[in-house]
Amino acid sequence: MPHPGKRPTPPSSETAFPPGSVLAFLAERSQLDFEVEFYGKVISGSPTFAEVLRVQASNLTTKGRLQDGLAIDRQLVATRPADPTAHYNLACRYALLKQADQALGSLRKAVELGYRDFGFMEEDHDLDSIRKDPRFRQLVKEYRTQKK
Repeated sequence: MPHPGKRPTPPSSETAFPPGSVLAFLAERSQLDFEVEFYGKVISGSPTFAEVLRVQASNLTTKGRLQDGLAIDRQLVATRPADPTAHYNLACRYALLKQADQALGSLRKAVELGYRDFGFMEEDHDLDSIRKDPRFRQLVKEYRTQKK
């Protein structure tokens, strides 16, 4: 009998769930894999659920599924065309895919709609592929000097 003040040692992951069970399957999956599958199902039923679209695009990008993340970002921009953050995230996805023209176009749209976190924009690693492009510098210079 265990000491009353001491908790028993939990079973190891190898013995925690019967092999082949749903619980064993879930225990072996990462949180990110779970979220990608879960949010994918949510989006299937609610394709305009903006907050889920944002999270899913980020999750897919984290998993290296850039084209899938891009598709979700496009869906988000179609759902929320006046959302500057949606356009900013779309610009990031294009930049990660080395599609400079599309990235800069989406970034310009984000800024036109009110995105003004230029400090973050200049540090965001997602935009590394376009940061040295003269069009990027011009965009930042052009809008940074405008009043909010």
